[in-house]
Amino acid sequence: MSAEVHANEPASVRSLLAPLIAIVVGLFMVILDTTAVNVAIPVLADDLHSSLSLIQWTITGYSLAQAVVIPMAGWFSDRFGAKQTFIVSIILFTVGSILCAFAGTAEQLIAFRVVQGLGGGMVMPIAFAMTYRISPPESVGKIMGMMGVPVLLAPALGPVVSGYLVDYVNWQWIFLINIPVGIAGVIMSIVSLPNLPKKASVSLDFAGIALAPFAFGGLSYGLSEAGEGWTSAKTVTGLVVGAIAMALFVVVELGRRREPLLELRVFRSMQFTRGIVVQWVMQFTMFGLIFAIPYFMQRLMGMSAFEAGLWTLPQALASATMMPFSGRLFDRIGARPLVIGGLTLITVGAYLFALIDPSDSPWLFLAPRALIGFGTGMSFIALNTHLIQTAPKELVGKVTSLTSAFQQVVGSFSIAGLTTLLVSRTNHYAKQGEAPIPDAMSHAFHNAYILIAIIAAVGLLLAFTLRRPAKEQAAHPTVVMDAGH
Repeated sequence: MSAEVHANEPASVRSLLAPLIAIVVGLFMVILDTTAVNVAIPVLADDLHSSLSLIQWTITGYSLAQAVVIPMAGWFSDRFGAKQTFIVSIILFTVGSILCAFAGTAEQLIAFRVVQGLGGGMVMPIAFAMTYRISPPESVGKIMGMMGVPVLLAPALGPVVSGYLVDYVNWQWIFLINIPVGIAGVIMSIVSLPNLPKKASVSLDFAGIALAPFAFGGLSYGLSEAGEGWTSAKTVTGLVVGAIAMALFVVVELGRRREPLLELRVFRSMQFTRGIVVQWVMQFTMFGLIFAIPYFMQRLMGMSAFEAGLWTLPQALASATMMPFSGRLFDRIGARPLVIGGLTLITVGAYLFALIDPSDSPWLFLAPRALIGFGTGMSFIALNTHLIQTAPKELVGKVTSLTSAFQQVVGSFSIAGLTTLLVSRTNHYAKQGEAPIPDAMSHAFHNAYILIAIIAAVGLLLAFTLRRPAKEQAAHPTVVMDAGH
């Protein structure tokens, strides 16, 4: 029998243990699967007789599906209840996992990954919103910090778990393992999650929902097909459809006064705009490296999927080590020093990857992995908090959905764009006489790492323009002066 939440009934941390565990189970499962497929890409391409350009859509399609439904999480929670929406989302994700496990072609797997994404996309925003609403005011910070653990650990463990299953069982178990976890998550949610109040009347942005998939999906498709040439029919069609749909989407969202799918008016704040562009740079860099490095290790260095997955741990441990210090420092010095320092480490790390050849020792990956982990841990939380603080006060509630959705979109653009670059540059160097594997492909990967480093450097330069909001400067006048703001 589920508990009812009343505003005048304070809840202790101990009494919240059961609902928090239920939330963490669902959250961990979804986030784990976000990175689990990356190390399986070479195996999936072989088993399903697919090209890299096609099989990468198992990641891109998943990210785009999440981006489409993330902004709808608030509407569904208000209309049907947060608990009910959370449970249905986990069920849909679990059903998608079952379908993925029995996919017989790359096209089927991509379609079923979209189903997974549609279910998983709403889990994270609802999980954090529910946690915030049921937490005692005096313990919100501590409890929200606890919820950050699965967000941090799951992406790091995903490639390791996936690599082990791919090498020692089969790739289908990447998805089958979600079934018992999903069932447990549903049962625990039914039993322990409270019924939060619904809103009597909420409107849904149907025009935004209709245009978003064409806008984001069209642009990603056009980018992914550019390996065949920028003038190819598929590339031109995707980019034109995506651009037109994106223009219409922007017009519709800016013209909608009540409950737009994405609150684009927040971009009127220049500090917010600069901050979110820096965030896009970080997201492009991180998604690109998470996608490219395991493929490089397996295809060109002969590693197993499990070995490639293990090499994600140094980055995760470095990030986990730095993140607590970053949170404390943010209150004292603001976001700018942390973001500048973090992006400096990320830029150097990405460049160092370009110096590694397939014949080199894999231990050469340790330093750049650690640098990127420290850089991410230093800047990620600071930048997200900065975005909330710099948003117009009346639009703060919409920022999380906006940033989360765009993070998924930028991630999909990163994978699609880098896939195109790798294919086109490999063909370019092969035509110049280099052996396709490993020489031409290795050369193409070096180009990709250099591009990522350049993009990170652009974000670093933009980070110097970040400033503390006036309200924060007033609250910390001495620190602001010392920091040079």
